[in-house]
Amino acid sequence: MTVLPDDGLSLAAEFPDTTHEEWQRLVEGVLRKSGKDVSGDAAEQALSTALDDGLRARPLYTPRDAAPATGLPGFAPFVRGSRPTGGWDVRQRHDRPGAEAANEAVLTDLENGVTSLWLTLGDAGLPVSGLARALDGVYLDLAPVVLDAGAETDSAARELLRLYDERAVARDAARGNLGADPLGLAARTGAAADLTGAAELARLCDADYPGLRALTVDALPYHEAGASAAQELGASLATGVAYLRALADAGLSVEAALRQLEFRYSATADQFLTTAKFRAARRLWARVAEACGVRTGDAGAQRQHAVTSPVMMTRRDPYVNMLRTTIATLAAGVGGADAVTVLPFDHEQGLPDAFARRIARNTSSILLEESHLGRVADPAGGSWYVERLTVELADAAWEFFQELEAAGGQSAALADGLVGDRIAATWAARTRRLATRREPVTGVSEFPNLGEKPVEREAAPAPLTGGLPRVRRDEAYEALRARSDAHLAATGGRPKVFIAALGSAAAHTARVTFAANLFQAGGIEPVHTPVTVDAATAAEAFEASGATIACLCSSDALYEEQAADVAAALQGAGADQVLLAGRSGEHPGVDAYVFAGCDAVAVLTSILDRTGVAA
Repeated sequence: MTVLPDDGLSLAAEFPDTTHEEWQRLVEGVLRKSGKDVSGDAAEQALSTALDDGLRARPLYTPRDAAPATGLPGFAPFVRGSRPTGGWDVRQRHDRPGAEAANEAVLTDLENGVTSLWLTLGDAGLPVSGLARALDGVYLDLAPVVLDAGAETDSAARELLRLYDERAVARDAARGNLGADPLGLAARTGAAADLTGAAELARLCDADYPGLRALTVDALPYHEAGASAAQELGASLATGVAYLRALADAGLSVEAALRQLEFRYSATADQFLTTAKFRAARRLWARVAEACGVRTGDAGAQRQHAVTSPVMMTRRDPYVNMLRTTIATLAAGVGGADAVTVLPFDHEQGLPDAFARRIARNTSSILLEESHLGRVADPAGGSWYVERLTVELADAAWEFFQELEAAGGQSAALADGLVGDRIAATWAARTRRLATRREPVTGVSEFPNLGEKPVEREAAPAPLTGGLPRVRRDEAYEALRARSDAHLAATGGRPKVFIAALGSAAAHTARVTFAANLFQAGGIEPVHTPVTVDAATAAEAFEASGATIACLCSSDALYEEQAADVAAALQGAGADQVLLAGRSGEHPGVDAYVFAGCDAVAVLTSILDRTGVAA
């Protein structure tokens, strides 16, 4: 080993140490220039970002934010991973109802990087009777199979076990999960949960199939209903505990019961929150295992299956979904997920085509093989931000878990509406952020493209319904765009808003861009020619535009000089309503104001109503 001489060189010599308080004082000065006179912790708080569950992301993290001991990868409390190495199982979902088509897609995936299969069976996917054909040519001792069969779980599980025997697969070589999840099914359908069958499958796997798990704790029903990250974790803990109790009653030891469960969580494009969620989930489940008396070994290591969030997927500009799922996959992988499913970008359009499935599986391949994420265990470990967020999220999730337990457990909390009510309140708050575009959706509420060609796919099987609702971030804007599309089909044109740009480009460009984006988010065509207008040319251009509503766009100074005159001219030319982009004072003739943070959905709905677009 070569020892470098100590030459006294310090790379930070020109940068003297500073304190947290000195940094806050610098922040105070910046905020004061923007009109906010706050100091100390309040200055730092002004730059923080509010998250769900009462959490906040601060602008600066330091050693004072260090988290409790996280252990080592592969060791309790498993915050840093359930395994000592990185990487994940590339698991793709298949729900094609035709066995021939399903088999073709399955074999293509396995030949091109996928390492396990997630099969949706029953009413929401492939008939159980088609399972054998769908798996024709699959080496079942090499490719783990995970079932998701809802009410037909028992028959699907028995059929898979029959195939193992028929194809001479050694019982200790079978890998995967039979997918029993009675509480998840109750959340999806509203039906009462019966854990008896799940317990029987767990006993069978424990006795004869050491590589198979019988139960899935699926948190997607809660995520898809609008749950926060803490609510998703808390509901999964309550479900997992309910299953542990049922398996213990069926005669399994605590260690054996723990080994029968796999947890399924959503991964979103909120990179750091997703990474923290998977780390927090393992910490929480290790705490449950410890409370059950399991303090050593790997039985308390939570097995995790990440699925890129259906809630974040958009129907408009669906190609942006490729970017969302890439970030989500990276976040889940960095967070230590054992298996990752990337939903194809056209997931919301119906059954994915071959191109979409190829992009989905290659997302994991690039991250693993080219970005080398699998070569590093817990790459986020030691980040003060990630470690602190992990702890705070775990605390919030544990609080919700305790609330569910106090209500009688997950089954009772589902039946009496507690789970649904708590999630509905969270989604209502998020809906307000989406409506005001505080939470932007690229291609939908921001930078929409009215001229895009729709992506058309074969219809997918209808999902299970009757229980918790399914929500999507784009749903309010999608309803508006659907109204506009129907109007286009019926009349040959979209509803329009005339944009009156006052003054120079420097004065109006920012607000013209803002207004055009806003209107297109609702399927409303912005018309803004000529680029610069005065009262006379505005009236003439408005009459030629075919619009019935106008919007003024310029600087606050020009509004004071010209807004009243231009508004009067537009009204004289037949404008049913005159809007103004901004919130500068009150101007005669202006009927309403649109600005950053306004309720965009309400504004757009009003415009569609006024322009005669059918609801």
